[in-house]
Amino acid sequence: MVRAPLTAEQIAAGRRLGALLRDRRGNRTTNEVACAAGISPETLRKIETGRLLTPSFATVVALSRVLDVSVETLATAMSGEVTAHIG
Repeated sequence: MVRAPLTAEQIAAGRRLGALLRDRRGNRTTNEVACAAGISPETLRKIETGRLLTPSFATVVALSRVLDVSVETLATAMSGEVTAHIG
């Protein structure tokens, strides 16, 4: 089965996800976070740098737990929705 090329929006969504994950990782190393999430450091590096634009749902859930960010927040980042905070 041949996979269809990703659209520009899918590429942008993957990059937004990677940026959010990098931000949430903070001072923790790639190895530390990847190990805690049960994925390889290379997989995390690929996601964070936009080279793996469509990680599995299980990977996203594992990272959300380790980085203490909701799956909904990650989904919002990928959808490109901007939420306004009133306060």
